[in-house]
Amino acid sequence: MPLETIILFLTASTALAFVPGPDNIFVLTQSALHGRKAGLLVTLGLCTGLLFHTAAVSFGVAAIFQTSALAFNILKFVGAAYLVYLAWQAFKASNQTIENVKKSAISAKSLYFRGVIMNITNPKVAIFFLAFLPQFADASLGSITYQMITFGFFFIAATLIVFGSIAWFAGFIGHWLKNSNKAQAIMNKMAGVVFIALALRLAISEQAR
Repeated sequence: MPLETIILFLTASTALAFVPGPDNIFVLTQSALHGRKAGLLVTLGLCTGLLFHTAAVSFGVAAIFQTSALAFNILKFVGAAYLVYLAWQAFKASNQTIENVKKSAISAKSLYFRGVIMNITNPKVAIFFLAFLPQFADASLGSITYQMITFGFFFIAATLIVFGSIAWFAGFIGHWLKNSNKAQAIMNKMAGVVFIALALRLAISEQAR
Protein backbone atom coordinates (compact mmCIF):
# COMPACT_ATOMS: atom_id res chain seq x y z
CA MET A 1 0.00 0.00 0.00
CA PRO A 2 1.66 3.29 -1.12
CA LEU A 3 2.71 5.66 1.66
CA GLU A 4 1.02 8.61 -0.05
CA THR A 5 -2.30 6.72 -0.02
CA ILE A 6 -1.97 6.03 3.70
CA ILE A 7 -1.11 9.67 4.45
CA LEU A 8 -4.03 10.91 2.35
CA PHE A 9 -6.42 8.49 4.05
CA LEU A 10 -5.25 9.40 7.57
CA THR A 11 -5.52 13.12 6.77
CA ALA A 12 -9.06 12.70 5.45
CA SER A 13 -10.05 10.49 8.40
CA THR A 14 -8.70 12.95 10.97
CA ALA A 15 -10.49 15.86 9.32
CA LEU A 16 -13.77 13.91 9.23
CA ALA A 17 -13.43 13.00 12.92
CA PHE A 18 -13.26 16.70 13.79
CA VAL A 19 -16.43 17.54 11.84
CA PRO A 20 -19.27 18.01 14.38
CA GLY A 21 -21.48 14.93 14.31
CA PRO A 22 -23.46 12.62 16.60
CA ASP A 23 -20.42 10.65 17.79
CA ASN A 24 -18.04 13.45 18.78
CA ILE A 25 -20.92 15.46 20.28
CA PHE A 26 -21.81 12.35 22.29
CA VAL A 27 -18.22 12.10 23.55
CA LEU A 28 -18.23 15.80 24.44
CA THR A 29 -21.45 15.64 26.47
CA GLN A 30 -20.56 12.43 28.30
CA SER A 31 -17.09 13.70 29.20
CA ALA A 32 -18.46 17.04 30.37
CA LEU A 33 -21.16 15.33 32.45
CA HIS A 34 -19.26 12.41 33.94
CA GLY A 35 -15.59 13.35 33.64
CA ARG A 36 -12.63 12.69 31.39
CA LYS A 37 -12.55 8.96 32.10
CA ALA A 38 -16.19 8.63 31.02
CA GLY A 39 -15.46 10.35 27.73
CA LEU A 40 -12.52 8.07 27.06
CA LEU A 41 -14.61 4.98 27.82
CA VAL A 42 -17.34 6.18 25.45
CA THR A 43 -14.65 6.80 22.83
CA LEU A 44 -13.43 3.22 23.22
CA GLY A 45 -17.01 2.02 22.81
CA LEU A 46 -17.52 4.08 19.66
CA CYS A 47 -14.29 2.73 18.19
CA THR A 48 -15.40 -0.81 19.02
CA GLY A 49 -18.55 -0.06 17.03
CA LEU A 50 -16.33 0.99 14.13
CA LEU A 51 -14.81 -2.49 14.20
CA PHE A 52 -18.30 -3.81 13.48
CA HIS A 53 -18.73 -1.39 10.56
CA THR A 54 -15.27 -2.23 9.21
CA ALA A 55 -16.15 -5.92 9.19
CA ALA A 56 -19.55 -5.17 7.64
CA VAL A 57 -17.99 -3.22 4.77
CA SER A 58 -15.14 -5.67 4.28
CA PHE A 59 -17.48 -8.62 3.94
CA GLY A 60 -20.31 -6.83 2.11
CA VAL A 61 -22.91 -6.81 4.89
CA ALA A 62 -23.16 -2.98 4.89
CA ALA A 63 -24.60 -3.13 1.38
CA ILE A 64 -27.80 -4.51 2.95
CA PHE A 65 -28.40 -1.19 4.74
CA GLN A 66 -27.91 0.64 1.47
CA THR A 67 -30.32 -1.54 -0.49
CA SER A 68 -32.87 -2.57 2.15
CA ALA A 69 -35.13 0.20 3.45
CA LEU A 70 -36.51 -2.15 6.14
CA ALA A 71 -33.05 -2.97 7.57
CA PHE A 72 -32.05 0.69 7.45
CA ASN A 73 -35.20 1.90 9.22
CA ILE A 74 -35.15 -0.80 11.90
CA LEU A 75 -31.57 0.03 12.85
CA LYS A 76 -32.04 3.80 12.84
CA PHE A 77 -35.20 3.66 14.98
CA VAL A 78 -33.51 1.38 17.50
CA GLY A 79 -30.69 3.92 17.70
CA ALA A 80 -33.13 6.84 18.02
CA ALA A 81 -35.03 5.05 20.80
CA TYR A 82 -31.78 4.47 22.70
CA LEU A 83 -30.91 8.17 22.44
CA VAL A 84 -34.36 9.10 23.77
CA TYR A 85 -33.70 6.74 26.70
CA LEU A 86 -30.39 8.53 27.40
CA ALA A 87 -32.21 11.87 27.20
CA TRP A 88 -34.74 10.68 29.78
CA GLN A 89 -31.89 9.61 32.07
CA ALA A 90 -30.19 12.99 31.66
CA PHE A 91 -33.38 14.93 32.47
CA LYS A 92 -33.99 12.71 35.50
CA ALA A 93 -30.41 13.26 36.70
CA SER A 94 -30.85 17.05 36.49
CA ASN A 95 -33.00 16.86 39.67
CA GLN A 96 -30.33 15.07 41.69
CA THR A 97 -27.81 16.63 44.05
CA ILE A 98 -24.07 16.06 43.69
CA GLU A 99 -24.18 13.52 46.54
CA ASN A 100 -26.92 11.51 44.81
CA VAL A 101 -25.09 11.69 41.48
CA LYS A 102 -21.99 10.26 43.09
CA LYS A 103 -24.01 7.42 44.60
CA SER A 104 -25.63 6.61 41.25
CA ALA A 105 -22.47 7.03 39.16
CA ILE A 106 -22.56 5.23 35.82
CA SER A 107 -20.28 2.20 35.69
CA ALA A 108 -17.35 1.97 33.30
CA LYS A 109 -19.06 -0.95 31.57
CA SER A 110 -22.24 1.06 30.99
CA LEU A 111 -20.31 4.01 29.56
CA TYR A 112 -18.36 1.75 27.23
CA PHE A 113 -21.50 0.05 25.94
CA ARG A 114 -23.20 3.42 25.46
CA GLY A 115 -20.52 4.13 22.87
CA VAL A 116 -20.83 0.70 21.26
CA ILE A 117 -24.63 0.90 20.93
CA MET A 118 -24.55 4.53 19.79
CA ASN A 119 -22.22 3.64 16.92
CA ILE A 120 -23.59 0.27 15.83
CA THR A 121 -27.22 1.47 15.70
CA ASN A 122 -26.40 4.28 13.29
CA PRO A 123 -26.81 2.86 9.76
CA LYS A 124 -25.36 6.06 8.33
CA VAL A 125 -21.95 5.00 9.65
CA ALA A 126 -22.14 1.70 7.78
CA ILE A 127 -23.15 3.45 4.56
CA PHE A 128 -20.45 6.09 5.06
CA PHE A 129 -17.83 3.35 5.39
CA LEU A 130 -19.23 1.65 2.31
CA ALA A 131 -18.79 4.88 0.32
CA PHE A 132 -15.54 6.11 1.89
CA LEU A 133 -13.19 3.14 2.32
CA PRO A 134 -13.35 1.72 -1.24
CA GLN A 135 -12.18 5.05 -2.68
CA PHE A 136 -8.69 4.32 -1.38
CA ALA A 137 -8.54 0.65 -2.37
CA ASP A 138 -6.64 -0.57 -5.41
CA ALA A 139 -7.37 -4.02 -6.84
CA SER A 140 -3.87 -4.17 -8.31
CA LEU A 141 -2.42 -4.19 -4.80
CA GLY A 142 -4.11 -7.45 -3.80
CA SER A 143 -7.08 -8.44 -1.65
CA ILE A 144 -9.73 -5.71 -1.45
CA THR A 145 -11.05 -7.25 1.77
CA TYR A 146 -7.63 -6.98 3.40
CA GLN A 147 -7.34 -3.35 2.25
CA MET A 148 -10.79 -2.51 3.63
CA ILE A 149 -9.84 -3.97 7.01
CA THR A 150 -6.54 -2.06 6.99
CA PHE A 151 -8.23 1.24 6.15
CA GLY A 152 -10.84 0.54 8.80
CA PHE A 153 -8.14 0.21 11.45
CA PHE A 154 -6.47 3.41 10.25
CA PHE A 155 -9.82 5.22 10.53
CA ILE A 156 -10.33 3.82 14.04
CA ALA A 157 -6.83 5.01 15.06
CA ALA A 158 -7.55 8.54 13.80
CA THR A 159 -10.95 8.56 15.55
CA LEU A 160 -9.42 7.32 18.80
CA ILE A 161 -6.90 10.18 18.80
CA VAL A 162 -9.39 12.90 17.87
CA PHE A 163 -12.25 11.75 20.11
CA GLY A 164 -9.79 11.03 22.92
CA SER A 165 -8.58 14.63 22.68
CA ILE A 166 -12.17 15.91 22.80
CA ALA A 167 -12.85 13.75 25.88
CA TRP A 168 -9.67 14.94 27.56
CA PHE A 169 -10.38 18.65 27.19
CA ALA A 170 -14.12 18.32 27.89
CA GLY A 171 -13.13 16.57 31.11
CA PHE A 172 -12.04 19.94 32.53
CA ILE A 173 -15.68 21.04 32.31
CA GLY A 174 -16.72 17.86 34.10
CA HIS A 175 -14.27 18.58 36.92
CA TRP A 176 -15.87 22.00 37.44
CA LEU A 177 -19.41 20.60 37.28
CA LYS A 178 -18.73 18.14 40.10
CA ASN A 179 -18.55 21.04 42.53
CA SER A 180 -21.82 22.75 41.58
CA ASN A 181 -25.33 21.33 41.89
CA LYS A 182 -26.76 24.12 39.71
CA ALA A 183 -24.15 23.67 36.96
CA GLN A 184 -24.64 19.90 37.04
CA ALA A 185 -28.41 20.29 36.64
CA ILE A 186 -28.03 22.73 33.74
CA MET A 187 -25.53 20.48 31.96
CA ASN A 188 -27.77 17.43 32.39
CA LYS A 189 -30.69 19.32 30.87
CA MET A 190 -28.49 20.49 28.01
CA ALA A 191 -27.32 16.91 27.46
CA GLY A 192 -30.94 15.75 27.41
CA VAL A 193 -31.76 18.31 24.72
CA VAL A 194 -28.70 17.22 22.72
CA PHE A 195 -29.74 13.56 22.95
CA ILE A 196 -33.27 14.42 21.77
CA ALA A 197 -31.83 16.42 18.87
CA LEU A 198 -29.54 13.54 17.90
CA ALA A 199 -32.47 11.10 18.13
CA LEU A 200 -34.59 13.28 15.83
CA ARG A 201 -31.70 13.69 13.41
CA LEU A 202 -31.23 9.94 13.23
CA ALA A 203 -34.97 9.22 13.01
CA ILE A 204 -35.51 11.54 10.04
CA SER A 205 -32.34 10.51 8.21
CA GLU A 206 -33.02 8.98 4.82
CA GLN A 207 -31.44 6.06 3.06
CA ALA A 208 -28.80 7.02 0.51
CA ARG A 209 -29.92 6.50 -3.07
